Amino acid sequence: RREASPVRGTHSRTSMVKITFLDYGAGNIRSLRNALTKVGCDIQDVKSADDIANARILVFPGVGSFGACVENLDRLGYTDALRAYVQAGRCFFGICLGMQCLFESSEETPGVKGLGVIPGKVTQFNDPTISVPHMGWNALRKQTDSEVLAPFTSMQDRFYFVHSFRVLPIEANKDWVLSLTDYGNTDAAFVSSVQKGSVCGCQFHPEKSGANGLNLLSAFLTMAQKESVPITVSVPCEGATVLAKRIIACLDVRENDSGDLVVTKGDQYDVREKGSGEAEGDVRNLGKPVDLARRYSEEGADEITFLNITSFRGDVVDAPMLRVLELTSEHVFVPLCIGGGIRDYTDSKGVLHSALDVASAYFRSGADKVSIGSDAVYAAEKYYAAGNKGDGKSCIEAISRVYGRQAVVISVDPKRVYVASKDESKHTVLEVDGGKLCWWQCTVMGGRETRDMDAFELAQACEALGAGEILLNCIDMDGQNSGFDKALIKQMKASVTIPVIASSGAGKPQHFIDIFKAANPDAGLAAGIFHRKEVGINEVKKEVIGAGIPCRA
Repeated sequence: RREASPVRGTHSRTSMVKITFLDYGAGNIRSLRNALTKVGCDIQDVKSADDIANARILVFPGVGSFGACVENLDRLGYTDALRAYVQAGRCFFGICLGMQCLFESSEETPGVKGLGVIPGKVTQFNDPTISVPHMGWNALRKQTDSEVLAPFTSMQDRFYFVHSFRVLPIEANKDWVLSLTDYGNTDAAFVSSVQKGSVCGCQFHPEKSGANGLNLLSAFLTMAQKESVPITVSVPCEGATVLAKRIIACLDVRENDSGDLVVTKGDQYDVREKGSGEAEGDVRNLGKPVDLARRYSEEGADEITFLNITSFRGDVVDAPMLRVLELTSEHVFVPLCIGGGIRDYTDSKGVLHSALDVASAYFRSGADKVSIGSDAVYAAEKYYAAGNKGDGKSCIEAISRVYGRQAVVISVDPKRVYVASKDESKHTVLEVDGGKLCWWQCTVMGGRETRDMDAFELAQACEALGAGEILLNCIDMDGQNSGFDKALIKQMKASVTIPVIASSGAGKPQHFIDIFKAANPDAGLAAGIFHRKEVGINEVKKEVIGAGIPCRA
C-alpha cells in the first residue's frame, strides 16, 4: 500500500495557521519547522513563558534524553507555564519527548519529574529478543476515531519511530490513548499517540514520516482551528503491528579535484576512475548530493545517509555539508544521517571545537543521526584499556548524553583476515566462502590503517558507551555487487542489542532478501546500484515485500 500524497493547499499562504513553536534547544528541529511550513504554518518561536501562555496552538518537539529536556525547560523557566497550558486543555501537539514529558516520570532519568498531566511512567523496552532503540517504520492500532488519525488505516500506514523508552497503557491513562503500536513479545503494545480534547501527542516523528507525517500534521491543524473538538469514540483495533525492515540509500560525498561536492562510489573504498581514458584518476562523479537525496526520497528510501568520506571541512560553521543538510531537509521528510568528521578539531582561528559541537551543528542543519568511524575505534580502545569502562569524555558518550542513544551511529569498517585455524587468532573466527576461516579486523582512516580489534569487540564497546546503531560495512565486499557478508552480519546481530544496518555488496534486490532471511539485520543499505540506476529503491522494496518480509511500501 503506497503512502498517500501529502495534503496540498490545505492552508493557503493568505490563511497560514499561526503556531507557537517551543524549541528548548533540542536536536534536529529544522525538519519539523520545514514540515510545518510545508503544510501551511506561520511559525512563532517561544522566547518567554508568556509566549506559552498566549499561544493559540503550541507545538512542542522533543529530541534527546528525558532528563536534558526537563532540565532545559526548568532552566528557561518554561515548566510551570507549559504544565498550566496543557492542564487547561488548550491546543497542543507534543512529539516524541514532547509527548513523554506529559507523563509523570521516566526510567531514563530516575528522580526527574515530568509534567504529570497524564498518569503513567515512561519505561524502557525490556524484551531481550528485540533491538533497542525501536528504530524504523511501524504502524498504528487506532483506539479512537479522532480526526487526527482519520486519514490513516490501522495496521497499514507506517510512521517513523526512534526511541528506547515507551509508555505502557494502563487503566489510569486509557482515556488518553489514541493509538497503540506493538514491538517485541513482553508488554508489546505501547502508547504511540495520545489525545484528550485539543491536547495531542505522538511517540513517532511526523516530520520524518514522509507523506503520512505531513498528512497527520495537516489533520491536526484542521482540528485545531475548529471551535470545538468532536468527542472521540472508542474503536479499539486488535492484532499486532510489525516493525518494517528499512531500505537505506547511502551517498558518499567528497570534493572532487575541482573543489565541487559530488556523490561518488568506490570499489573497496577506491573512488577514482580506472582505465586509460581522459577521466582516469578523477574522482568518480555520480551526481549532486541534494538532487540525489530528493530523488531517493521520492522513490521510497526509508532513510538517507550522507558519508563525508574526506575531511575537506575546515571550519565546521562554513562546511559545505551543513548547507547540503539544510537544503535536503527542505524537501526530504525521512531520517537523515551524516557521517565523517564527527570529532574534536581546531579551527583556522585556533579555537578548539568538540565532537559534540560538530554534531550539534549537523543536528541544527537537519541531521537526525551522526555516524562515527575512526574515533569510535579510538574510544573503544580506551574503553578496554580502562577495564571496560568509559571516562565520560568520548564523542559517543558526549553526544548520546545530550541527544540520546538513537542519535549515535557507529560506522564499522572491517576487512577480512584469513587464518588456517580458529586457534590462530584471539579474535572471533568464523567460516566463510566454502570453508575458509577469517576474522574481521577493524580499520581507521578510511580503511588505510588496521587495529588489533575485531568488529564485534568494537560494536560491543560502543554499545556500552552509548551508541544506538551499527552501520556494518565490509571492505572486502564493497563495490563487488555480489551480496552482503552474511557471516559478519549474522554474528554482529548476535553480539549487540542495538539495531544493525547491513552494508557493502548489494547488487540486486535478491541480495536484500537473502540477508534479511539469513542474518535478520534491521536495515539494508546500498549506494552504487541506486546511483547508477541499476536497481530502483522501489524495485527492491517490491521484491522484499513479495518475499514476505515487512517493508514500507
